Amino acid sequence: MLWRRLLHMGAPVVDLTYRIDRLPEPGGESLASEAAVTPGGGFNMMAAARAAGLSVACGGRVGSGPNGEMLLAALAAAGIPLIAPRARWADSGSCVVLVTPDGERSFVSHPGAEGRIESPDLADLRPAAGDVVFVSGYTLAYPGAAPALAGWVAALSAAVPLAFDPGPLVGRIAPDRLSAVLARIEWLGCSAAEATAMTGAAVPEEAAEALRARGCRNIAVRDGARGCLIVPRGGPARRVPGFRVPVVDTNGAGDTHFGAFLAELGRGASPEAAARYANAAAALSVMRQGGAAAPADADIRAFASSGAG
Repeated sequence: MLWRRLLHMGAPVVDLTYRIDRLPEPGGESLASEAAVTPGGGFNMMAAARAAGLSVACGGRVGSGPNGEMLLAALAAAGIPLIAPRARWADSGSCVVLVTPDGERSFVSHPGAEGRIESPDLADLRPAAGDVVFVSGYTLAYPGAAPALAGWVAALSAAVPLAFDPGPLVGRIAPDRLSAVLARIEWLGCSAAEATAMTGAAVPEEAAEALRARGCRNIAVRDGARGCLIVPRGGPARRVPGFRVPVVDTNGAGDTHFGAFLAELGRGASPEAAARYANAAAALSVMRQGGAAAPADADIRAFASSGAG
């Protein structure tokens, strides 16, 4: 399973991050000890894959305005070209990220240009030989973007490997659209909560088996400090232990995990080895602030081989 480039069809957005002591009660308020405005959304996974050594291209929508300019600069600094046509009629969206002392994060998103995509916008985006294509559940949940992206995915050659992360908005994806994507993808990467949302099964192993019954070829279920459950095509489910580390910020940890996982798979690693590599990358990311806190390949390998956790 080798690929040279990640063609990321999700979109970057701007994160407005606030570190608070607790989530406010309804009608209440919390004071933030820190605040930051940074690239986020799809940028987190792209930056993680790039830091892990995989070439990346952005096929998602970037708007025009202050948010779009920030995102273009961040993509350029990371060595990630934007190959999709830029929206000139709206700015990119934003996401308010509330981070509590335990490192947990809560989101409030406001889609911008990335929430409106029509089929002609995707007409010239064609995977190159050696690409793995990533599709985000966010885009498939946006009513103004989902039909075009789903049609683009359906028209892809069966030889193109496709990866999918449903994200927290998985419950907003039309069931028939979700089923079609699940039956098409090469790799599903999701959290245990998202696996439950798609299947109703609370135990990750049971959820993974239900997803396999729906046509998923290969599945990687992220399960926090417990690590990752790998369910390869035709093989038994295997637990790959995680790393217990002090948690500062979990924002972007799942993006970091899947980006690093695909990068290592693309170099020819086994799914289990790629999961350990991704577990190490995610562990390093949660010890840092910010969603795009992806570690470099050398740091991931050093940490994974240190015996930590």
